[in-house]
Amino acid sequence: MSSMKGSTRFFTIGLVTAWYSSNIGVLLLNKYLLSNYGFKYPIFLTMCHMTACSLLSYIAIVWLKMVPMQTIRSRVQFMKISALSLVFCASVVSGNISLRYLPVSFNQAIGATTPFFTAVFAYLMMFKREAWLTYVTLIPVVTGVIIASGGEPSFHLFGFIVCVGATAARALKTVLQGILLSSEGEMLNSMNLLMYMAPVAVVLLLPATLFMEENVVGITLALARDDIRIIWYLLFNSALAYFVNLTNFLVTKHTSALTLQVLGNAKGTVAVVVSILIFRNPVSVTGMLGYSLTVIGVILYSEAKKRSK
Repeated sequence: MSSMKGSTRFFTIGLVTAWYSSNIGVLLLNKYLLSNYGFKYPIFLTMCHMTACSLLSYIAIVWLKMVPMQTIRSRVQFMKISALSLVFCASVVSGNISLRYLPVSFNQAIGATTPFFTAVFAYLMMFKREAWLTYVTLIPVVTGVIIASGGEPSFHLFGFIVCVGATAARALKTVLQGILLSSEGEMLNSMNLLMYMAPVAVVLLLPATLFMEENVVGITLALARDDIRIIWYLLFNSALAYFVNLTNFLVTKHTSALTLQVLGNAKGTVAVVVSILIFRNPVSVTGMLGYSLTVIGVILYSEAKKRSK
C-alpha cells in the first residue's frame, strides 16, 4: 500500500514538474524567438502552436485514447466553440506580441491581474456578484501592477496595452466558457475543447498571418538555410505549447483545484526569477515591490473566493 502511495506521489511530483517546465519553457522560448532571436512573427508563431495542438490533440484522443472522445452535437455548439476559439486566439496572439516589447517579468506581473478581469466580466455578463471581501482583495492585485509599471525600466506603452488586452481576453474566455458550454449536453473537458478549438484557430490565424506577416513562410525557410535551428525551435516550441495544455489537464485531474491555484500562483513567480536569470533584463526595487504586491493580492483573492463558497 505504501509503495502505491509512494508511486502516486512520484507521479504527481513528475506531473507538476512537467507542467512547470512546459509552461515556463514555452514562455521563455517565445520570448527568445520573438525578441532575442529576432523572429518577428507572433501570429505565425501562434499558428504553429495551434497546428501542433490540433494534430497532437487528435493523436492523444483518437489514437491513444487518453480521454474519451466527446462529439459536437449541434451547429450551435460548434458556433459557440468557434467564438471561444476567436477569443482564445486574440489572447495568445496578444500575449506573444507583448513579449516582443516587454520583459517576461513584467509580462507575468500584468498576467497576474487575470482574477480582476474575470470578476469584472463575470459581473458585466452574468451579473455575478462576489462577496465584498473578494473585491477588496483585487485592490492590491491592480495597485501592484500600477506600481510595477511605474518602476519598470523596460516599460513600453504598446507592449503594455497589448499585454493588458491579452490578460483581459484570457479572463473573457474563462467567463464565456462558463456561459456557453455550461449545459449538460454541451460541456466538454479541456482536452476535447482544445481538439475542436485549435483547428478553428488555425483557420482564423491563416488569413491574419498572410495579410499581416507577408511571405512569412518564405522568410522562415530563408532563415532556416542560414540557421537550421529555427525549424527545431519552432517544432519544439509548438510541441511544448500542446504539452502546456496536456499537463494542465492532467494536473487538474490528479490534484485538487486548490492545489492547482496555489501552484499557479507560484508558477508566475518562478517564471519571473528564471527569466531574469536567463535574459538579465534590468529590474527595479519598485518593480519587484509592485509585482510582490500583485502576487499577495492574488493569493488573498484565492483565499477570499474559497471562503465565500
